[in-house]
Amino acid sequence: MKIAIVHDWLVTYAGAERVLEQILLLYPQADLLSLVDFLPPGQRDFINNKSVKTSFIQKLPFSRKNYRQYLPLMPLAVEQFDLSGYDLVISSSHAVAKGVLTGPNQLHISYVHSPIRYAWDLQHHYLNESGLDNGPKSWLARWLLQKIRLWDYHTANGVDAFIANSHFIARRIWKVYRREATVIYPPVDVTAFTVQEQKEDFYLTASRMVPYKKIDLIVEAFSQMLDKRLVVIGDGPDFKKISDKARDNVTLLGYQPFEVLRDYMQRARAFVFAAEEDFGIVPVEAQACGAPVIAYGKGGALETICNLDNLSPTGVFFSEQTVSSLIEAVKVFEREGDKINPQACMENALRFSPERFRKELSEFVNNQLTLFGNRTNNYCRDTV
Repeated sequence: MKIAIVHDWLVTYAGAERVLEQILLLYPQADLLSLVDFLPPGQRDFINNKSVKTSFIQKLPFSRKNYRQYLPLMPLAVEQFDLSGYDLVISSSHAVAKGVLTGPNQLHISYVHSPIRYAWDLQHHYLNESGLDNGPKSWLARWLLQKIRLWDYHTANGVDAFIANSHFIARRIWKVYRREATVIYPPVDVTAFTVQEQKEDFYLTASRMVPYKKIDLIVEAFSQMLDKRLVVIGDGPDFKKISDKARDNVTLLGYQPFEVLRDYMQRARAFVFAAEEDFGIVPVEAQACGAPVIAYGKGGALETICNLDNLSPTGVFFSEQTVSSLIEAVKVFEREGDKINPQACMENALRFSPERFRKELSEFVNNQLTLFGNRTNNYCRDTV
C-alpha cells in the first residue's frame, strides 16, 4: 500500500508538527508533501530527515520569510500535487492540506487541527489584528477570504473521514462542513516532565507573545495583585508592549530553552492560560509537572483541564477574557486550590500521551481501510 502524508507547511516544530511526527512514526514508508519546506538541516529529525515534495510556492520570491502572504495561491498549489499513485492519503491540515485532489479508489483521511481560522469564524479578529478592518485593502482581503471559504467548503467533499484534535474543533468542522469528525487528541510528550510536589510561591505563564495568546491580559491582572509574583516566559512581536505593562512583581524572562521552562513549570504554584485554543499543549505539559492550571474556560482547555467540581480537579476556569475575571479566578484558586493534587494533574496529563495517539490513529485508519475496501469491492450486478 502506497501512502502519502500531506502537511500545510514545514517551517518550525510546533503543535501540528508534533502530530506529523507521530504519523510518520506509524507510517515511516510514507511519502511526505508540503507546500513549502524551510526546515533547517539540524531540525529535520522529527520527519526522519525525509525528502519533501513541495509546491511551486517554494520557489516564489521571498517565500522563505513571507510564505503566508501567498495564501491566495495555496488552494491552487495544493491541488497540483499528483497523488494518483497512492492508495491512502493522510492530510494534516490547519489551512489547505485537506484540499488535495484524490480519486474514487483512494482513501483520504484528514486530521484537522482547525478549519482555516482566518477565513471562517475568526475572520474579523484577524482583519482587525492586521489593520485591515476598513479601506480598499480590507475589501480586497474580505473578497479573497470569501473565495477561500467557498473553496474550503467544497473540498471537504473530497475527504472520506475527518479526525478532529478536540471536540471543540469537531463542532467547528460540523458547523463549517456539516461533516462528523472523530476526536483523537494530539500527542503531548508527557514523559519529558516529572512531578514536583513542593511548589514555590509564584505563578507562571509561557507563550509566544502574539495578541490572541492574551499574555497582556495576564500581566495586567497580576500588575493589580502586587502581593502575587508572576513569571512570564516567551518572546514575540508584543514583548515590548507587554513589558511596559509589567509592575515589579512581574518578571519577563523572554525566550528560554525547554529545560528552563520545565524547571519553572515544576516549581510554579499554578500555570496561567488565557487563550482560546483549539487544543492547547502547554497546559497539558504544566499538568504533567503537577502544576494546577488557571485557564480561560473555552476551547480545548475545557477538555484538558478538570475544574474544581470534578472528583479529581486539576485547575480553575475563568469565564471572560478580562482582567477582573482572571483576578477572581486567582482568588478562587487561593481559597480552594488545596483540593488539587499534583499527582492528579499528572495522571490527567497522561491521557494525551504519544503512545495513546498512535494507538487510536492506527485503529481509526485500519477501520477506515476496512470500510473503504468493503464499499469499493462489494458491487452487486443485476443478472438477466
